[in-house]
Amino acid sequence: MTLHAAPLAPTLDRLATGELNLHDLIDQACDRLEREEARVQAFVPEADRRARLHAEATALTARFPDPPARPPLFGALVGVKDIFITADLPTRAGSAFDPALFQGPDAACVARLRQAGALVLGKTVTTEFAYFEPGPTTNPHRATHTPGGSSSGSAAAVAAGLCHLALGTQTIGSVVRPAAFCGIYGYKPSFGRIPTEGLIHFSRAADHVGCFTQDLDGILVAARVLVSEWREQDAPTTLVLGIPEGPYLDQAATEARASFEDTVARLQARGLEVRRVPLMADIADIASRHHQLIAAEMAAEHQQWFEAQRTQYRPRTLALIEEGRAIAPEIVANARQGQGRLRQEIHAAMAAHAIDLWLTPAALGPAPEGLASTGNPAMSLPWTHAGLPSLAIPSAWAENGLPLAIQVVAAFGADERLLTSAKAHLAELLPR
Repeated sequence: MTLHAAPLAPTLDRLATGELNLHDLIDQACDRLEREEARVQAFVPEADRRARLHAEATALTARFPDPPARPPLFGALVGVKDIFITADLPTRAGSAFDPALFQGPDAACVARLRQAGALVLGKTVTTEFAYFEPGPTTNPHRATHTPGGSSSGSAAAVAAGLCHLALGTQTIGSVVRPAAFCGIYGYKPSFGRIPTEGLIHFSRAADHVGCFTQDLDGILVAARVLVSEWREQDAPTTLVLGIPEGPYLDQAATEARASFEDTVARLQARGLEVRRVPLMADIADIASRHHQLIAAEMAAEHQQWFEAQRTQYRPRTLALIEEGRAIAPEIVANARQGQGRLRQEIHAAMAAHAIDLWLTPAALGPAPEGLASTGNPAMSLPWTHAGLPSLAIPSAWAENGLPLAIQVVAAFGADERLLTSAKAHLAELLPR
């Protein structure tokens, strides 16, 4: 289906030149939300959303009356995953818990967006505490299919054109996978490069803050605001792409793998060099270690609430916390050490084969049918475990008409190289 176009970068340009009035933009967005939200269910309900936004827009314009002096995200309408604390909107983390438990100042990344002139359109639906119990959000391309998780509302809101930018988190695959399922760009930075203060944590060793847009230029605009110590750099004129051959890549379904190989061929036709390198033969062990790590850390995060709130948890969340409570400390320590070992292994392969970026399918296939599951995050898991920056780029359409995507991964800390290289060499792969 055709979705509403709401790219971030062109919208900011129109606001900056005066072609688009901020109050008109708010009314258009709220009208669209009223029409589409019953189908997509991407946002946490909010009374008087329109009035709040108009008041905030008036204050923002008074604060920055001179257009040339306005901050880079002036007027951008942002969805904030309901796992980030916001000072003015309740936070529930997709749970039945009392939001009074999660009161506080804006999360650091939300504060950065507001300081840059963005307006929070609303809180977006998340799975319960960012694990596998889904909310009501549907895939904007087809309402009978999952949008992915746990950043389900954020990805669906951007894909449906309800907002220009949305925040998500990834502890296994919760930025890259929903971006792939919804046919948009999703960026997960190197571990720690976007601050996590004010996040209701799942796993402090694996939680990454990421974002979604409809346009790659928009990802770059947002990254300059969100990523700590961003360093501008020119895109490389040449690019060597590595394909991690072996059991990891073999997880992809037949259709996704075939589409991926077609995309690789298209990139080679553009003149990009591709090198196939055996990597992550122990993917089953990596996945097991990651699961043990995040289960134990989830249990630690919820220790303060668990006994009193036990009956409030949904079954899959409860089961993970109970599993995590039984994991021995030495197993957790080994898993944390494994994160560093995997990063070193990947970096060593990049050095040995002169690889600039890794290229993989972004998900096992298109969005599965049904809303009871958010899909399998296996294609993102090892890169998250190693803390490496990754980007989902829409690349094709599946036979059933749903989007497919590639995942591009850089070395730790090379976020700038990842995004500038993608813009120069990998953008606009998806036939429209």
